[in-house]
Amino acid sequence: MAVALLLFGIAMAVGGGWLAALGGNWYYLLAGIGCVITGILIFMKRTSAVYWFALVFIGTLIWTIQESGLDYWGWVPRFDIMLLLGIVFAFQLPSLSPGINRRLSLSLASVFILAFVVAAALPFTPLNTTSASNVPEAGKDTFITDTGNGKASNPSAGDWYTYGGSLASQRFARADQITPENVKDLKLAWQFRTGDLPKTRWGAENTPIKVGDTLYTCTPHNQVFALDAATGKEKWHFDPKVSDKAIPYTAACRGLTWYDSQTNGHVSTGQNSVAASSVPASASQDDGDCKQRIILGTLDARIIELNASTGEVCRTFGNQGTVNLAEDMGETYQGYVAINSAPVVIRDTLVVGHQTIDGQRAFGPPGVIKAYDVRTGKLKWAWDAANPDTTTPKHGPDAYKRGSPDVWTSFTGDDKFGLVYLPVANASGDYFSGSRSAGENKYAVSMTALNVETGMPVWSFQTAHHDVWDYDQGSQPTLVDYPGKEGQKIPAIIVPTKQGEIYVLDRRSGKSLFGVEERPVPGGGVEPGARAPTQPYSLFHHLSKPDLTPQDMWGLTPIDQMVCRIQFQQAGYKGQYTPPEEARHTIEYPGYNGGSDWGSVAVDPERGIIIANYNDMPNLNILVPRAKADALGWKPRDEITSHPHDEGHAEGAGDPQIGVPYAVDVNAGWRLPFTGMLCKEPPYGGIRAIDMRDGRTIWDRPLGTARRNGPFGLPTGLPINIGTPNNGGSVVTSTGLIFIAAATDDLIRAIDIKTGKTVWSIPLPAGGQANPMIYTQNGREYVVIVAAGHHFMETPAGDYIMAYALPDKH
Repeated sequence: MAVALLLFGIAMAVGGGWLAALGGNWYYLLAGIGCVITGILIFMKRTSAVYWFALVFIGTLIWTIQESGLDYWGWVPRFDIMLLLGIVFAFQLPSLSPGINRRLSLSLASVFILAFVVAAALPFTPLNTTSASNVPEAGKDTFITDTGNGKASNPSAGDWYTYGGSLASQRFARADQITPENVKDLKLAWQFRTGDLPKTRWGAENTPIKVGDTLYTCTPHNQVFALDAATGKEKWHFDPKVSDKAIPYTAACRGLTWYDSQTNGHVSTGQNSVAASSVPASASQDDGDCKQRIILGTLDARIIELNASTGEVCRTFGNQGTVNLAEDMGETYQGYVAINSAPVVIRDTLVVGHQTIDGQRAFGPPGVIKAYDVRTGKLKWAWDAANPDTTTPKHGPDAYKRGSPDVWTSFTGDDKFGLVYLPVANASGDYFSGSRSAGENKYAVSMTALNVETGMPVWSFQTAHHDVWDYDQGSQPTLVDYPGKEGQKIPAIIVPTKQGEIYVLDRRSGKSLFGVEERPVPGGGVEPGARAPTQPYSLFHHLSKPDLTPQDMWGLTPIDQMVCRIQFQQAGYKGQYTPPEEARHTIEYPGYNGGSDWGSVAVDPERGIIIANYNDMPNLNILVPRAKADALGWKPRDEITSHPHDEGHAEGAGDPQIGVPYAVDVNAGWRLPFTGMLCKEPPYGGIRAIDMRDGRTIWDRPLGTARRNGPFGLPTGLPINIGTPNNGGSVVTSTGLIFIAAATDDLIRAIDIKTGKTVWSIPLPAGGQANPMIYTQNGREYVVIVAAGHHFMETPAGDYIMAYALPDKH
């Protein structure tokens, strides 16, 4: 006991002295001194040790109450070790000289043990929740959306036509078979394994599509499988032979695109596409043997169209079935240009975005968006955010600005208005803005609507000005029609961001329906003149939490919490949008995986509810001067023959950013290296129901348990709803169920939309970092999740397509 207190006390005193010298809290220093004195007195078997220990114990209790109040997770690092020491010390009392009565010793020990048992039981109760209130019922005041009269806008009953279900991307299924009452009976109906398991940078992030009696899915190496929707049996398989060297940050194939003559409506050339109404689709062109097509974008920048019935390449498209997206992009390097999100077809135009891998070269491949004739593959227009006033396709190695903003995430469009809505990302060199053009400063990190006929911008709404935090648009936008006061419908678009803001805009004009406020933000950093004085804050809703304080630092013990508090004191932090620096770390909160990312939100248009799962984690960043980065050997991927960090290091960790004065080192999630635990107090992720009418929170709760999570990367196996990091979105049904995996506990769960409570869950064989989907076949509803894991989320890799259904009565 004496040795334990001495070691603990010395660590607390030394670290506490350092923290106090930095202007931080004095508790750790004082408690450390008290523990050292107590340890010495116990070694000497002096009864005065009782008084010193009581002083430290009671002082710790008072300090814990003062800093944490009734916040359970705040008590854990502050009081857990002290309570355990109290239990042991109580049993030691009779050995002191003069000894304490054994009965009193056992009584104290019993009280402390009881307190420990109660404390251990509390995390199994609901914590950090907002209980459901005033949950809207399904009614006539719906938010069902008119995006045109084609099948992409109005899928056949039971189909899942696009990555988000339909062009509106609401992730809503009019499924009435699985209910909150019978969901407990869901069982695995079928399972299919693709055999595609990358050894590094795994994370397919895939949501299948389902049309007719066939489910279509793609794998990390862009293999396409057509499966029988009722049994999961393979119909056909196409392998584009994508090399491991083509894998960018993650081997993602988020989705595929369906096209036939009924997919979209169209207007005749020359009409005003924003004002024109949609007319029935035409099948006048001869599609040959490819009347129904699956469109695949690959990680090596190819666009391939396949016969949906056979898997054969459609030879009339492009060059014998293939278009090279990287044409006229100059030097692209292997693994730098990848199509990891499904292309979108609006009318007869195929719009394709791509990922340009972050952090390597500030003047790497351009992020130009290209549009093709969906049948022939002929290039129609090309829009580059760095030169936004022309869309005439250019040719040659210098056709487009190097490093211009890309569109890496999923997007959608409106067949009725002839618009495509692009979540435009940042220019390369995310953490330095000095080399960006005027066009990039205007269109980067924005939702931009392009006229699908011409490619020219119709409107643009920027969600971060002069971004140096990697706050690029990650979420796919969702389209809804708001009921107006006079019975009219207002076409709207929901735009969630990594910062946690949720904007609702008129999708015809980009004007906010609820208001946006430009608020002052911190300046400074390495280029203070380039920082925007204000940033846009939504007056509708936000998922972000208040700014961090030293009290928000966390750990399993006072020691690792103290280390996090030392780092907090050393770092620069002025609140959200604190600019990065080179002389010290800065805190970015939320971090680039905060708020809403590529999983986006789901919408129940009948009840008027947004379902948003989100992350609540900071990053700890520092800029590294070019000379130092060169001395450290930080090179872009194209100059490295082997990748020692291929197993899945965080994006931004030691990124060279060649071409700008600074490299960057990002501690994603702000984790301690020796425990792997995050420095911020839990929860780290949640899920929330939001009233679409006014932005009110209906309910909110942590998402994800400690089942597969713990210190040093060891799973605890505990079903404590701690709220884990999560990537991937949800799907909502008309019966009021939310299905979601996403969290790092490898569970798929169903949540009752009326209460926010989990009503069903089942373990997955690998990480569920993907969006689920729901379809109906032969009168039976299926819930499908691709369990492929994710290297960044540190969940196990897999190659599973899992389909769940109620027991078949036939």
